[in-house]
Amino acid sequence: MDLGSGGIELSVRREALRLVETVRSSRGEIDSVDTCMISIAHDGVVAYGEGTPTGYDGVTVDDVVGAVEAHGAALIGRDLRDPERVLDRIERWDAPAGARMALDGAVHDWIGKAARRPTWKLLGMPRALGPTVYTIGIAVPDEAANAVRNAPAVGAFKVKVGGPDDIEALEAIRKVTALPVRIDANEAWDLDTARALTPRLRRLGIQLIEQPFPTTAVDDYHRYREVPDRLPVFLDEGCTDAASVLAARAYADGVVVKLCKAGGIRGARRVMEAGRQAGLEVMLSCMCESELAISQAAQLAPLADHIDLDGHLYLSEPPFHGLGLEDGRIILGEAPGLGVAPTR
Repeated sequence: MDLGSGGIELSVRREALRLVETVRSSRGEIDSVDTCMISIAHDGVVAYGEGTPTGYDGVTVDDVVGAVEAHGAALIGRDLRDPERVLDRIERWDAPAGARMALDGAVHDWIGKAARRPTWKLLGMPRALGPTVYTIGIAVPDEAANAVRNAPAVGAFKVKVGGPDDIEALEAIRKVTALPVRIDANEAWDLDTARALTPRLRRLGIQLIEQPFPTTAVDDYHRYREVPDRLPVFLDEGCTDAASVLAARAYADGVVVKLCKAGGIRGARRVMEAGRQAGLEVMLSCMCESELAISQAAQLAPLADHIDLDGHLYLSEPPFHGLGLEDGRIILGEAPGLGVAPTR
């Protein structure tokens, strides 16, 4: 849908991103995801943004698309002569975080393109990021090991887990790679599972675990801190914005920051800064997203301790291109703006 606001044209569409293979986690299986793609045209410049629904909190792509269609043009206003003010309005907007992410991304893309410079240069960030991961879904041991063998040349692996049976897949993975390995339970564990598996996970050199217990099981997080030689715990579903970081510091070692939770580059940067102030490590992560959304997140990668930006590596027909991958590191595009362009 095309929407006009004075001298600005806003286009909003829903797009299905198909994966090269089915990815399994404790939440189920996915072979495609839906995302919100937008473009804004102003003063001869066309800029793009992507906004992703988080899903696990009940937000759908229809919610994201509907919010942008209803209010996006009014939020941007009639021109972008003062983009910082526009970004302020977007950040304060009471809407799904994915909708804020899409508009925030498009404005950051426009800022760079209007200046004829890469946005990362305007933000004072480097072009090459730290090593990123590649995620391995829940699988039997042989499948898991083959997935690692066939993975892109990344700097670490993240493995989805759901229960005690996954330890055999982790053992198979460790036999075929010496790279760092992290695990992500997506709230599937209980405290007894964590206690029983921790010694074996430590022997395998597992680096950390994301969201082992349900977000509501705060007592389990506190009690796990008492387990000898426990794994560092990073909160994903349990930490969504800067305010939730304050609670996280009492029972976690780090936070997982995603633009689709924080509402874009502006919001994610605030969460990362709050994590630093709270003494927590910061992981910059993503959903299954195109190179457009990954490029939005990558603008902040130098502020993170761990980089988990691999969502675009699973897509069979990428709608955007422009990012590189060298020696396990994402390389940002040199083109003006976010550095990516539509594939078709």
